[in-house]
Amino acid sequence: MKAAAFLYPWDVVGDPDAPARLTGLGIRQVTLAAAYHSTRALTPRHPRHRVVTAAHAAVLYPPGERWRGRALQPCQAGDWAPGDAYGQAAEALAAAGIDVHSWVVLAHSSRLGDDHPETSVVNAYGDRYPWAPCIARTATRAYLVDLAAEAAARPGAHGVELESCGWYGLAHLHAHDKTAGVGLGEAGQYLMSLCFCGSCREGYAGAGLDPDALAAAVRDAMEPVWRGAGEDPGWAGVEKLLGADRAAATRVWRDEVARTLQEAAVAAVRAAAPPDFQVLLHADPVPYHCGANAGVDPEHILGVADGVVVPCGGGPEPLTPFRGRGGGVIAANFPVVAGMGGDPARLADDAARAAEHGATELRLYHAGLASDGDLALVAEALSRLE
Repeated sequence: MKAAAFLYPWDVVGDPDAPARLTGLGIRQVTLAAAYHSTRALTPRHPRHRVVTAAHAAVLYPPGERWRGRALQPCQAGDWAPGDAYGQAAEALAAAGIDVHSWVVLAHSSRLGDDHPETSVVNAYGDRYPWAPCIARTATRAYLVDLAAEAAARPGAHGVELESCGWYGLAHLHAHDKTAGVGLGEAGQYLMSLCFCGSCREGYAGAGLDPDALAAAVRDAMEPVWRGAGEDPGWAGVEKLLGADRAAATRVWRDEVARTLQEAAVAAVRAAAPPDFQVLLHADPVPYHCGANAGVDPEHILGVADGVVVPCGGGPEPLTPFRGRGGGVIAANFPVVAGMGGDPARLADDAARAAEHGATELRLYHAGLASDGDLALVAEALSRLE
């Protein structure tokens, strides 16, 4: 089974041994970050540094002329990835025979929210989420679609994986995140991720809802959650808290916004990229879920993109809804960093279970962050899979 590993440009630039280290593990494809959110990352084998702090969301290459004069435009990285760091890393990897695909994070940017507060999701209490651009806003959608096209089709790339191509919400793991004191559950997360910016208010009205009444209903529905009351799992919990008709009407608006963004982003990438360029989405098979793995309709998305990358750290079950829906790539994404909850010793067994649930490929998160011991276990597993 084909396996690709995630990587940052700073894992490669300045480390001439990095490409050979990857090929020695049995890795022949890398998903290389081209547009990424803020992070703090270890580089345990780099000859010049051990910790990289990416201070804000940025593109890891020089942005092009398409942004000239536009209010919304990507920021270039600072000293953590200067110049065309993506291009330098891609060239070094390709020279070692590694197939390079871009990794593009879209609707997740605290920098965008800080610089342009009007772009952010606003919850039913009026709290703004600067890390979560509202994908319903016309200008924000245009920015995200153009970012997808530019960051994906970098020179030397043969494909892209689009992350956060859909609604983002409360669950973000923000810096020094302290939001776990009350267990919101799936229903609470959905309600706290509903946006009430001007564009979404118009959208709810178009779906037959009074936006002010909806916001009040969300606040009322959340009261037992704040007090620690239990809830029914899944969508049934949303319907119980908000009411079935009102909950369904929110989905009319939000599902359409997410679907059309995904369609537009994929179309823009294909228009900008060479023929046979592969376009995958990081995806969750539950359409109303928010986050890095955007909620999708499995049947719809496999008719739009060339495939999906599905998180499987909790087991392979999320793969099943994608199985047998058009023959696209279904990549099972496994964490392989033990210190971040991965279990690389189980990778071969996990891959076998993933294949039973429909996986055609593997993604390994993350070759640059893993310890030497983790990577040794990855190499052993990949040799068994061959």
